[in-house]
Amino acid sequence: MNKKLNDIKTVYFIGIGGIGMSAIARFFKSRGVQVSGYDKTVTVLTRELEAAGIPVHYYEDVSQIPKYPDCVVYTPAIPATHQELLYYQTNGFDVVKRSDVLQLITESSFNICIAGTHGKTTITTMVAHILRDSGYGCNAFLGGIAVNYGTNFWASDNNVCVVEADEYDRSFLKLNPDVAIITAMDADHLDIYGTANAMEQAFIDFSGKIKPNGLLVSRFGLKRAGALKGDRQATYSLQNESADVYAENIKMMNGSYEFDVVWGEERIENIRLNMGGMHNVENAVAAIAVASSLEIDTEKIKAAVASFQGVKRRFEYIIKNDRLVFIDDYAHHPEELKALITGAKTLFREKKCTIIFQPHLYTRTRDLADGFAAVLDLADEVILLPIYPARELPIDGVSSEMILDKMNHAHKTVLSKEALMQWIENGFSKKLNKEFGEILITAGAGDIDMMVEPIKKILKEI
Repeated sequence: MNKKLNDIKTVYFIGIGGIGMSAIARFFKSRGVQVSGYDKTVTVLTRELEAAGIPVHYYEDVSQIPKYPDCVVYTPAIPATHQELLYYQTNGFDVVKRSDVLQLITESSFNICIAGTHGKTTITTMVAHILRDSGYGCNAFLGGIAVNYGTNFWASDNNVCVVEADEYDRSFLKLNPDVAIITAMDADHLDIYGTANAMEQAFIDFSGKIKPNGLLVSRFGLKRAGALKGDRQATYSLQNESADVYAENIKMMNGSYEFDVVWGEERIENIRLNMGGMHNVENAVAAIAVASSLEIDTEKIKAAVASFQGVKRRFEYIIKNDRLVFIDDYAHHPEELKALITGAKTLFREKKCTIIFQPHLYTRTRDLADGFAAVLDLADEVILLPIYPARELPIDGVSSEMILDKMNHAHKTVLSKEALMQWIENGFSKKLNKEFGEILITAGAGDIDMMVEPIKKILKEI
């Protein structure tokens, strides 16, 4: 970027409704900067931005845009032919990606950056919540909505930034962490990276961005872990005692967990996490490791973890009673779906588990169809929605049926959104198991979240 942060008085966002873009829009708004933006659809996020005093319009229209913004920020999901983007690019304006702005924001702060193909949103939010709740303080740039605060951004007088470090488009390589977490390096975004090896290399390069004497906390057992960089390193795990930090004495109680965290000679006992999914205990171990490295008081860490209400769409309980547990989750990769389904079935062992999954992207479906089929087979019944294309055009032969055909069990189907709602009303709700109860899961990174409230409304009435 050509400007310093304090020089920016007017900023325009193309794709302002994205979770990462909206966090930066809120950041500038908090600094008194004039903020406006475009997005192609009205969402809960864009409505909230408008309610916060940020004008948003929903169709490409050069007459609607600010004529002389100091900075124009766009998301890589925006097509190169977008009229507003082309106008600014061809007229000599400072047009940058979200990652460039994050680089500028974090140039002079102490940065805690959380990367990985799974778990990063939950861990980022956990870390930011612990720092905020304990009084340590931080500026938070989250990839999800923290249920505790109803937002994906907050500001602090303490010059510390907690940032979700996005691997898409290699964005995270523009960050310079003091503390970094790497949760996973599984193959994803192969439309960007080409090969799993190239993607793993990007994470290794990210670890090389850690400042001198900085700390890397990585999940124990990562492939190519020996290549990761960082002057100080620690590994974390759910229960593997070979890791530097791990959990012990895990107990399950009504969808919550109690456990101890062990780090060398140090031990924090009787931590309570009121959030479903054993993978979230492991996420908490990573967050607690970071908080401990900052020397935050142990009792404050425990109190913060106990008060953590989770992240919207991360193992989020929509309905939770003896008859029905309805969970919504952002899972869009086989490993995330595996953690989601096994977590739900472990917590609620006697309940039948039905999952409604909306695949995200044609390329991801094509590349990972075998993995999706294998993990969806873990559920008792599977309903697939058509693929959500996001930024992609259709690919011949790639559809939700591609996953369906690779699955082994019989209780599976592909339904349109309209047919799904009819099935919820006339099928699922009418046949609900009254003796043991049932689990219903909605999952995906597309627009399936827009169906959660309508489904909830029907199920609340049974």
